[in-house]
Amino acid sequence: MAHFLCGKVKMSAVSAPCFPAPNTQFRYAHLKIKLAAFLWPTNTGAFHLRSPTMQIQVLSPAIGALVSGISLHQPLGPAARDDLYAALLKHQVLFFENQAITPQQQRDLAAQFGALHIHPVYRNVPEVPEIIVLDTHDDNPPDNDNWHTDITFTQAPAQAALLSAQQLPPQGGDTLWASNIAAYEALSAPYRRLLQGLHAEHDFVRSFPAWRFARTPEERVRWEAARDRHPPVLHPVIRTHPETGQQGLFVNEGFTSRIVELGATESDAVLRHLFAHIAKPEFGVRWRWKQHDLAFWDNRLTQHYACANYLPHRRVMHRATILGERPFYRAEPTAA
Repeated sequence: MAHFLCGKVKMSAVSAPCFPAPNTQFRYAHLKIKLAAFLWPTNTGAFHLRSPTMQIQVLSPAIGALVSGISLHQPLGPAARDDLYAALLKHQVLFFENQAITPQQQRDLAAQFGALHIHPVYRNVPEVPEIIVLDTHDDNPPDNDNWHTDITFTQAPAQAALLSAQQLPPQGGDTLWASNIAAYEALSAPYRRLLQGLHAEHDFVRSFPAWRFARTPEERVRWEAARDRHPPVLHPVIRTHPETGQQGLFVNEGFTSRIVELGATESDAVLRHLFAHIAKPEFGVRWRWKQHDLAFWDNRLTQHYACANYLPHRRVMHRATILGERPFYRAEPTAA
């Protein structure tokens, strides 16, 4: 069932803010055509889909849709794949019910949308290393009960992710998503101008501290290797979506430590405000999981928060993460 919402670190060695100049045309222009042709609602609220059985139900004005009439157990045909991807670009997170897929099927489904990431710290399915196992309980309490965008500590953060509910507590454990596009568009014009051209530091250690992820000698070796491979990186505070051209905020409480062009006091004040602003319920959707539900989200301009209100019960989720591109900001054209 869907429940939707209505509403410091000192840098020593940081990767240089080298942002590539984007092409004049966004990637996957053919999908933008499909987006306009098949997924813009008609006056009656219906959606035009090429897949004959697929249906899409919008869950909130800002973000989120429930997709039915499709099985994710087998490879998607071209029409279903394009329809889903166009729906993802429009709604940012898609939910599916009763999709009891294996780790291999989840990996293969995700791979239809791009190359897959193997996480440097989280445990994975041994025979399917692309699938992360998020197994939380009293002896391994949740660490994702904050607003975050996945793996922004890398130069090229994830494009998208698929999360499958394997084992759920009797109550609790919902996940909330927020649209960074809606949050950006709700800012005043002067505030948006203030943020233009600014860059923020994203730090692996902020969400993966040694005290939590390096408790044994084996964990210490793995954690130090991950930390050394992922020094702090810089990303634009406003990100341009590479396929739709929409602008959105690109800072998150999980990984963003500071805005490098501002002094510490100014940076802390701006980030505190943006973190609180993004979390407003008007920009979000909340999903109450049932076993074998699956969520598919565009990671580029969204954030999510996993509610940690189910302990001492156990919650097990499987995640596949699709590799993305380096974030950039393209200034919006000004009126003549």
